Amino acid sequence: MSHVAHELHEEFPQHAEAIHALKAKNAHFARLTEEYHTLNRAIHRMETNVEPADDGTIEDLKKKRLVLKDEIAGFLETA
Repeated sequence: MSHVAHELHEEFPQHAEAIHALKAKNAHFARLTEEYHTLNRAIHRMETNVEPADDGTIEDLKKKRLVLKDEIAGFLETA
């Protein structure tokens, strides 16, 4: 099990400027990145047992994070 926080700037290092620009001009994209960040931090806390959770809960949250990441990637492809 990975205990690495999957921050957006690490997931999309080549798009750092585009992420910043999109967050500033697109409210939907800003909400997506905020939701991703909140979910990502919760997963990281669970994986490191700061906030224990069962494996099923963690896997469900990871799937939601992946859906958000895919939607964010879609925005970045067109940026």
